[in-house]
Parts: sequence; structure tokens; C-alpha cells
Amino acid sequence: MFETLIVNAEIVDGTGGPRFHGELGIVDGRIAHLARRPADATASDARQADRATRTIDAGGQIVAPGFIDLHSHADFSIQGAPAAETQLTQGVTTSLVGNCGSSPFPTRSIDDLTRDNQHLEAAFTGEWSDTEGFITALEDMRPGINIALQIGLSTVRSFCMGSGDVQPDDADLRAMRREISAAAESGVFGFSSGLIYAPGSYADPREMVDLVSAAADAGLLHSTHMRNEAGDLLEAVDEAITTAERAGARLEISHLKALGPGNRGLPAVALERIEDARTRGLDVMADVYPYTASSTGLTSRLPGFAMDGGKDAMVERLAHPPMRAAIAEAVASRFGADIDPAGVIVAALGPSTTGDDYSWTIGLGLTEIGERDGCAPEEAAMRLLHAHDGSVAIVNHAMDPQDVEAVLAHPLVSIASDGWTLAATGAGRPHPRSFGTFARVLGHYVRDRGVMPLEEAIRKMTSQPADRLRLNDRGMLAIGKVADVVIFDAATVRDNATYSDPWQLSSGVSTVLLAGEAAVSDGAVTDRRCGRVLRRSA
Repeated sequence: MFETLIVNAEIVDGTGGPRFHGELGIVDGRIAHLARRPADATASDARQADRATRTIDAGGQIVAPGFIDLHSHADFSIQGAPAAETQLTQGVTTSLVGNCGSSPFPTRSIDDLTRDNQHLEAAFTGEWSDTEGFITALEDMRPGINIALQIGLSTVRSFCMGSGDVQPDDADLRAMRREISAAAESGVFGFSSGLIYAPGSYADPREMVDLVSAAADAGLLHSTHMRNEAGDLLEAVDEAITTAERAGARLEISHLKALGPGNRGLPAVALERIEDARTRGLDVMADVYPYTASSTGLTSRLPGFAMDGGKDAMVERLAHPPMRAAIAEAVASRFGADIDPAGVIVAALGPSTTGDDYSWTIGLGLTEIGERDGCAPEEAAMRLLHAHDGSVAIVNHAMDPQDVEAVLAHPLVSIASDGWTLAATGAGRPHPRSFGTFARVLGHYVRDRGVMPLEEAIRKMTSQPADRLRLNDRGMLAIGKVADVVIFDAATVRDNATYSDPWQLSSGVSTVLLAGEAAVSDGAVTDRRCGRVLRRSA
């Protein structure tokens, strides 16, 4: 007898193959039965009671593998919102975290970790220093979704060398390699880099090849937020590919895009370079979120010298007029082709540390803030950062819609959120991608825009990201796979979160199962908290 039997289902198995009408049975948290059944077979047949403890009538809705978010920052926020409502209500069952070079381990100070990552809604419970300690802390709070970990370059560099703009010697490189190897032994899936974020941005090609080689030797994926996503995008793609080729690594290019009005069309060329690298034998793919705005910390728009030594040093520089002017000038030099200051919108602020409260700026762009505060946009950025201890989250409207669609449709690109907001309610105006990435692809881009078939979109959310992680027991509906399953209405699924009103959950997902347990039932998140920390198999 099945523990759960899903009947009257339009099954999309995650492979990209055509859907079929059928049923799916679950035993001990795994798929034990998957069969075609005539569409006119009744789900209310009395025989169902003899076949399963629980029967779910899908009512002709889509039954698919649970979605795998290949790029998330939920490791920083899930302890503050363990139910992960924003993810479950759009069908996400597993998130790969530790992206863009930042992970919560290794660390010497949880307090410093929290302060430095306020823009990621950092909320930590417990004490740890290494990967195993963080895994224990996550398991103790019982996450609502599965979490797959990566270790980040910036975090490792800071732990081993500090936050300065210095180059490692051989001892430093050995120390960083040891941290990567130790994390790999604990079961992390990848090593990530964020080459626009200090101190990872200070890593030169020699260092990158050395560390990515260590990750590759341990079987890890290299996920990279490249060194540039604007006018020098193609050079950044070339650097990422060259590093991976020299290191013998598998490469995932994170959230592929081109920022700035002067850089439209570059993603198509970037995709050609990825294709060329694959013809040479490199295992390289990319991921993308379905929005024309990015989101990060405002410090990412500063020149490298501004962040030398970390956040405290940056705030001190802003209090020194000549240095502040130099930083502002460097920021202003990017206005135009790369950055439209009107499109840099304040999403959230850390606590005020100077007595100057700029909470009124949330939802406004740098240009409007400057106009209201009687200063240039670049000076507005300096005032915000100085007043709020360098903790300013932004949403940056900067991408061309046609570029986004071209990347979304490419077969080598997975769907990923780059999100971190997990709670259903809160303060500020976070990016709507945390609430709606997967529902937006299924509703807006598949149903409304016809950018790709539904089966292809689901492949990009399931089997393809599972393959990137070598996560062999998830990502498809097949006998023996873990029963991470989503049921949704293809006619009504949609993202409801907007830039002006982001605090809205997606709709149209009726059921989500994690290892056969109901995490979402009748469209509402249950209190079961069925997730766990996944570990990579050697």
C-alpha cells in the first residue's frame, strides 16, 4: 500500500519530455509508482482507499518535481524565518546557498557575520566556527526547505587573511585550501566566488586558479558572480571560463545579465562564449532570475579601495571629507552606461549609527533622494552608507527585457532566484524575486509570453539544477527518487509580488511534498518543517 497516491495528474517529470496523464505513488518518502492512466479514470474510485493511506486528487493540475533554486542566500536568513514561506508557496523544495562568495562559515564571530550581512537579512541562532557547526545549527532549527551548502571565497579569504586588499602568500593559499577541503569533507556542494564583493574582489587570477583547483579536486562546483556584469561583462566571462579550464573545474555562471543601458545585447554574446567553451569540453552553464532589476548591497557600487579593510574602514573613510569625495567621484564615474542612479532604489537600511535617519528613502532612487536632500546622487549614496553603518540594500533597475528573455530561454540556463527574503511579512521593499521567481517563469514567461514550453521551464527548475549539483536522488519524477513533489495549476499560477508591494506570496501552488511529507497543503504552508540539510556524496 502507498503512503500517498496522487491521482488525476498531468505529470511533467522534469526531463523536458512531454507531459502525460497518470498517477504517482509514494512509499518511505520515495517514488514507488509512476504510471500513465486514462484521463477519464475517476480519482474517486472506491478502489483508491485500498491502495493508499492518503490519496491526493490533483484535479488535472500539473504534478512536477520540487523546484531546486540553484542560487539563493537563504543561509543568512533562514534561521530568522525557518518556515521559508516565500519559497514553499512557489514550489521550491531545495535551495543551493553560499553564493556570491559569502557563506556563514568559517567564522570567528557570529556578531560580525550578522553585521556584515545585514543587507541579506542575516539572522543567526547558535554558535559555530566551521561547516559542521553551521550544519548542526540549521538542523536544530528544522528548516522548512532542503538546504544544500557552498563555501564562499570572500568568507574564506576574510577568515584566513582579513579584509584587506592584499595578495596571499603560499601559507595563505594553503590555509584557504584547507578550509575548502574541510568544507568539502562536510558535504558542501560548491565553492562560490563573488568577484565584485570585497575581499573576494581582491583575488587575482593566480589565486583564483589555485583555490578553484582545490575545489575541483574535492569534487565541488565553482559558482561565480563574475567580476563585472556591465560594460566589461565579456571580459568577465572569459576570466571565469579561463579559470575553470585551468583549474579543471565545473563552472556555474551566476545570474547571467548585463547591467546598464549601454550594455544591451551583451548576454547573447556571453551565451555564445559559454557554448564555445562547452565545445572545448568545459562543463559550464549559467542561471538567471526572471526580472529586469538586480538586488544587492549599495557597497557593491563602490570602488575597490573604499572597502579595503572591511566595513569599519569604509565607514571611517566616509567620515573623512577628501576620501569621501574620492569615493563619490568614483561612483559618479559609472553613471551613464553602467549605472542609472534613478534606478538604484533603496530597499532596506540597517540601524542608524549617526543620528541621521534615512528611513524615508526606502522605495526611492538615488536621483530622487539627492533632489530631496539637496545633493548629487553620488553624495546621496555616501550619506546613506555613512548614516546606516554601510548597511544599505538596493534594488537596481538596470536590465533590458529582451536580454532577460534571451537568457531565460537558453537551454544551458537554469532558473534561480538570487533571493533571501523567506518570511511572508516584514519591513522594507525587498526584491520580488524572493517571493515569485518560479511562479513568474511559469505564469508570465511560459503561459503569458510563450518564451518556452512548460516542460522546458520545469526542466530548468528541476533536473538541470539537480544535475549541476550531482544531486542524483532529486530533480525528476522517477521510481526510487526522493518524493519532493509540487502540484500547481498551470492556468492560474502567478507571482503577486511587485517592486512597490513585494510582500505578497505567489499563488497557484496547491501542494508541496518534501520526501512525501506535506509542506504545503491546499495552498497553505503547514507547520511540519520537513526540510533538511543535504550533503554531497563523495
